Amino acid sequence: MPPFGFLHMRVWASLFGQLLRSPRAVCIREVHFHSQFAEAVLTSQLKPQQEKSNFIIKTPKGTRDLSPQQMVVREKILDMVVGCFKRHGAKRLDTPAFELKEMLTEKYGEDSGLIYDLKDQGGELLSLRYDLTVPFARYLAMNKVKKMKRYHVGKVWRRESPTIVQGRYREFCQCDFDIAGQFDPMIPDAECLKIMCEILSGLQLGDFIIKVNDRRVLDGMFAVCGVPESKFHAICSLIDKLDKISWKDVRHEMVAKKGLAPEVADRIGDYVQCHGGVSLIEQMFQDPRLSQNKQALDGLGDLKLLFEYLTLFGIAEKISFDLSLARGLDYYTGVIYEAVLLQTPAQAQESFNVGSVAAGGRYDKLVGMFDPKGHKVPCVGLSIGVERIFSIVEQRMKTFGQKIRTTETQVFVATPQKNFLHERLKLIAELWDAGIKAELLYKNNPKLLTQLHYCEDMGIPLVVIIGEQEMKEGIIKLRSVASREEVAIKRENLVAEIQKRLSES
Repeated sequence: MPPFGFLHMRVWASLFGQLLRSPRAVCIREVHFHSQFAEAVLTSQLKPQQEKSNFIIKTPKGTRDLSPQQMVVREKILDMVVGCFKRHGAKRLDTPAFELKEMLTEKYGEDSGLIYDLKDQGGELLSLRYDLTVPFARYLAMNKVKKMKRYHVGKVWRRESPTIVQGRYREFCQCDFDIAGQFDPMIPDAECLKIMCEILSGLQLGDFIIKVNDRRVLDGMFAVCGVPESKFHAICSLIDKLDKISWKDVRHEMVAKKGLAPEVADRIGDYVQCHGGVSLIEQMFQDPRLSQNKQALDGLGDLKLLFEYLTLFGIAEKISFDLSLARGLDYYTGVIYEAVLLQTPAQAQESFNVGSVAAGGRYDKLVGMFDPKGHKVPCVGLSIGVERIFSIVEQRMKTFGQKIRTTETQVFVATPQKNFLHERLKLIAELWDAGIKAELLYKNNPKLLTQLHYCEDMGIPLVVIIGEQEMKEGIIKLRSVASREEVAIKRENLVAEIQKRLSES
C-alpha cells in the first residue's frame, strides 16, 4: 500500500494531467469531485490507524481471566465439591452453553430480563443458559428420564450489574447436584442439605447457617395476609430482596410499586421477621391465620418431617426455618434453602459480604413444562456458589500471604556441565514414561545455579543431576531441594527410588 503523501500526489497528478490535455473538458465541478475523492481516500487510510490507537485491551464487563495461581485454588475448590457429589452417588451430565430461547422464557420470573439472547444465526432464536437447572429439566423431558441423581459443573451467564469485589459476575461457574424422581417425602431434600453442610464445612469458610422455607408456606402466608393471587410472584421476588435491603424499603416497594394495601404489607412484615427451628414450625401450626390455609399446612408438615431427618443426619443446629427466605425463581414449588456465612465482627468491619454461598430447593413441575403431555418428574437440588467461595478464599490468601504452586512437577532434570542435552532428554523421557511429572530447562547448556533456583522458585521437591562423573560410574545424583542433601543412586534404580520418595511425602 503506497504512503499517504504519495497516494495524494498521484490523485492530483491525474487531475492536472486532464486539465493540461483538455482545459475546456474539465469543469470546476470535476475539480471539486477529485478533491473530495482524494480526501475520502486519505480518511479511509487514516481511520483504521485512529481506531487502533483508541483500542483498549480488556475483558468484557462482568468477566475476568484467571491466572495460573487462581486456577490452582479454583481446582481445589471444585475437586472438593465434585468429590462430595460423587460420594453421594451422582453421575456427571453436561448440556449446551446455549438453549433455544423458548426453553428459557417464563422460567425465571422477573429475572428473565437478565437472560443473554444471541443474534439469529440461521433460523433458531437462542439464549445463553441462565442456570443449570432448566437445561437439566429439558434433558429429563427430552430423554424421558424418570429417575436420576446428577451433578453438573459449567458456566452460566446473567446480564446483571456485576459486583466483582463480592464475587458477582456476568459469566460464572455453577456446581449443581440434583435428585430427580418420585420418592418418599423429604428424604432427598434432607440429603441435599447434608451435602451443603459437608461442602461448606470441608472448605473451612467459617461458621454458616442454612435458611429453609417452603414456597407453599409463603403462598399460604400471602393468601392469609390478603395478597391477590396474581401478585404472589411479584411479592415473592420483593421478599427475596430482604438479604440486600431493609424491610422498610421492601414494604415501600410493595405499597408504592406493587399496589398492596399498607395493612397487607404490615401483616406480611409480622411473618417475615420470624426465624427459628422446630419450635417455630409448631408455632406456625397454631397460628390463627396460617392454620386455616391447607397449602401452608402441607408445607409446614413437610418442614417438620425434614427437621426430623436433619436431626438424624446431625446437622439440625446448622438449619434455620426462616419465613423471610423466598428464592425468587418461579420454578420452585416446595422446600427452598440458602446458605449464608456468619460474619465475625472483624469481617463485618471490612464490609466483605458475599451473600449466599449455596442455595436450592424443590421444583416438581419444571420437567412437566417441557413434556408434550405434561408428565411431571419431581426434582430437588442445590447449587454451590463457586465464584463467591473463590472470592472468600482468594481474599484470605492475600491477607495471610500464602504462596501457591502453579505446577505439579515432582522432579527436575539438571546437569552441571555443557553438552549434556542428549543425556537429559533420554533421562526425562524415562521419567515421563514411568508416569513421573518432570521438567527441564529448554537450553543446551544451562548453568546449574539457574536450574536449582528454578526448582526453589517453582517448589519442585526433587532434582536429578547427571554429569560426566555420574555417567562413568553409572549413577545419578538425587537431590532434595528443601534439605539440599544429595545421594547417589544407581541409574537402573532411579525410577523406583523417586517413586518411593514421592509416595512417602
